[in-house]
Amino acid sequence: MSAVSDPRPLTGEPLALDLLNTRWNREGVTQDLLTDTEGLAVWLAANGLEYEPDVRTLRHLHQARDALGAAVGGHSEEGVALVDAVLEHGRIRAGLTVKGPVERAEFADASWGPAWLAARNYLELLATAPDRIRSCAHEACVLHFFDTSRNGTRRWCSMAACGNRAKASRHYARSKDV
Repeated sequence: MSAVSDPRPLTGEPLALDLLNTRWNREGVTQDLLTDTEGLAVWLAANGLEYEPDVRTLRHLHQARDALGAAVGGHSEEGVALVDAVLEHGRIRAGLTVKGPVERAEFADASWGPAWLAARNYLELLATAPDRIRSCAHEACVLHFFDTSRNGTRRWCSMAACGNRAKASRHYARSKDV
């Protein structure tokens, strides 16, 4: 576990979206958790992934993050191809244990593990509820979330941050017009 705390404003999203959220804006400046292996160690620990935080794993995660960024929301042919390229580095092996059926991820190169798991998670989100994969509605926010609200109308990555800013902005606009 890394001694550095996770600086991101939104954590705890499904793995694919959490990987996208390793980039965020702070006061108009883009921040990136995955600039080095120390940031990679923070992300791996935050997601309970026990992989080596090395340069190869970091490079593969960058590739997966770019692929997911191209695929989320648009499903362009390019985005689909990029996600598929990441998925080519692993597979699921079905098995049986005394506790019942299991599926195990297998990789020819373990440094692809976190990237592949994030891409695989994106497929699971698409199979579960593709319309619940959202980008924050705040124009300056680049974060993504999986809407788990009962009625499916969540608009903000966080009501405390972006939602509050939008409400304050609307209030200011109304009071200025009076």
